[in-house]
Amino acid sequence: MDFYEVLEKRRTIRDFSNRKVSDEVLDKILSAAFKAPTNDHLRQFEFIVVRGHENISRIVSPVAENTKNIQQTALEVAAGVMDKDEHAMFVSALPKQQRMLIESDCLVLPFFRQMNAPLCHSVDQSSLNYFASAWAAVENILLAATAEGLACAFRIPIGNEPEYVKQAIHAPEGYEFTCFLAIGYPAENAHICKQKEINIGDRIHHNVW
Repeated sequence: MDFYEVLEKRRTIRDFSNRKVSDEVLDKILSAAFKAPTNDHLRQFEFIVVRGHENISRIVSPVAENTKNIQQTALEVAAGVMDKDEHAMFVSALPKQQRMLIESDCLVLPFFRQMNAPLCHSVDQSSLNYFASAWAAVENILLAATAEGLACAFRIPIGNEPEYVKQAIHAPEGYEFTCFLAIGYPAENAHICKQKEINIGDRIHHNVW
């Protein structure tokens, strides 16, 4: 698949089939993370791969309660303030937050080494270099998965989720959790949210804004 075709086809898909992802393909996808740029050149990424609905359910157990709380307070408010395409995506995605993780063939938990300053108490913008590098690695995984015909969906952790996950998998001190990353083959009728159409010419500026 041509690289620009991969970019066009990369979409968040939250409906998965029961087809298994081979270890060989998964290793190939995850290896793409180590091709991403890193601020210290050390590529201090670690990946926990969780398979099996029971194992995944244990890891993502806080997600159900957190999602329930968001649904109760946010959906009605969001309808009045969100762009219509954004709101349609939100309404589709929110109820699937736990299910998409459990029903994917494998749940990947990416970790990165955070140095110099606590992640949520950064001293300045450069303190987030490790966080930025971690997300560059995740983007490589998303593109590699697309090239292999796979689907991905990620959930950025909220509330107590990061600490719960770190304790559950015995993460060493100094490593931070990036996101829940579901990887699998898309369901035949998988829902794909409408993408916002952007006029690129309106977003590119020369010399000044």
